[in-house]
Parts: sequence; C-alpha cells; structure tokens
Amino acid sequence: MARTVPYGEGRDLLIRATVSVVAERGLRGLTFRSAAERAGVSNTLVARHFGTREALLEAALDWATERTIQSTSLLDLASEEQFAAALMHSLTVEPELQAFQYEMIWEARRSTQYRERIARLYDRYIEAVAESLTRFGLTRDVPQAARTLFATLDGLVLEHLAGVDRDTMRDSLRRVWISLNRLKHADAAAQE
Repeated sequence: MARTVPYGEGRDLLIRATVSVVAERGLRGLTFRSAAERAGVSNTLVARHFGTREALLEAALDWATERTIQSTSLLDLASEEQFAAALMHSLTVEPELQAFQYEMIWEARRSTQYRERIARLYDRYIEAVAESLTRFGLTRDVPQAARTLFATLDGLVLEHLAGVDRDTMRDSLRRVWISLNRLKHADAAAQE
C-alpha cells in the first residue's frame, strides 16, 4: 500500500528502491510498479520524478556510485587495517550497491544504450582513486596506478559478491595496501 511521504523524500526513496530491486531481481525485474512498491509509494510518483525508466536507472547509478565512494572511504588510504576494514564494511553493510552496479555493467554489455553511462561510472571511480593516491603521496604515473588499483578492487568486489571467504578478501585487501605503500616509497625514492 502506498504511503504519503514528506515532500522531497519520494525521489530518494525511489532511487534506493531501484537499487534494491535491480540488485535482487536484475534489470528485467525493474518496473515503475516494482520500484514504487519497494519504496512504499504510488507508482505515479516514479513518472513524476523521473519520466522514464532510463532516467530512473541513471539517477540510481549516479547515486550508487557516489554512495559507494563515500561509504568505502575510497579516498582514505591511511593505513593497511583502515583500508581493508573500510572496504569490507561497505561490502557487508550495503552489498546491493555493488550488485546493482554490476547488473548495470552487464546490461551495458548487452545493450549499447548504457555503455556511455557505464564508461562514466568507471571514469568517476578512477578519478576518485587517483585523488586518493595523490593524497597518499604518489606523484608518478598516478592515472595508470589509479586504473590498475581500481581494476584490482573491482575484481575483489566481484569475488566478494560471488561468495569468496571474508578472511581471504580481507587478506587480499591488506596485500593491495602493502603494494600501494611500496609503490609510494619507490616513488619517493625515485624523486630524491
């Protein structure tokens, strides 16, 4: 049953509901009705806020990307333990964020209409990682290091969604951080 929500909250509820529905059922399970039911609002609210299914998906993808960057502390490489803990926390608290994004990525492989949007998603993540690496102290080859680090993290997240053991995942994340720290020291030594 649809509920009345305070002005301005309906859009956010629908975006969260879209992420949840797609993570659970895939893109083919997403309709205005399924998003509205999950959000507990009228399905006319979906049309009013977004107009089309594609606009709803694009808003949800933007939201999920930024939420993931914020929740993973992707921009904070303070220590080996903090790096691993922050990423593990994000994956266990809101796993639907990653599942939703992978559903969109797979759909882009099947349908050209999402490819440009997915390319922007990857660019945004790589930009966030590059910012993080620069603050961490890397100065050389930052764009390539960011792309490599993101590809590594992307693969680890996919493994996690597939059910890889948490301890194995945490160990892998620690090793990634150790490699980054070595790269930072090598970078600093090369500049002396």
